[in-house]
Amino acid sequence: MAVLLAVWAAVGLGGGVLLADVLNQFRLGGFPLGFWLAQQGSILTFVALILVYALALNRLDDRHRRELEGLRRVGSAGTPGTETPSSKTPATGGRALQKSEDTTSNASESV
Repeated sequence: MAVLLAVWAAVGLGGGVLLADVLNQFRLGGFPLGFWLAQQGSILTFVALILVYALALNRLDDRHRRELEGLRRVGSAGTPGTETPSSKTPATGGRALQKSEDTTSNASESV
């Protein structure tokens, strides 16, 4: 994704400011190319980069969705060690919570 940012910076800064004099030798639609890149080209490039970014993230989302579905299928098959975090009990068996409740109730009674 850093490549997309570098392309945007190169087109926006390079085409519109740093290389404007060189690009102004060429014309696009009757306007000097450096001026056109500064006004329209960087915006069009930015929109194209948004499209590329959205497509890349959609592909990544699809890959993670397939992996998650595969893990859920394995977990629903009843294989050992695939319990969901909500179904696991704490290592202390809930005794630590019970103890803290007892000490708070004793503290309020003694006051």
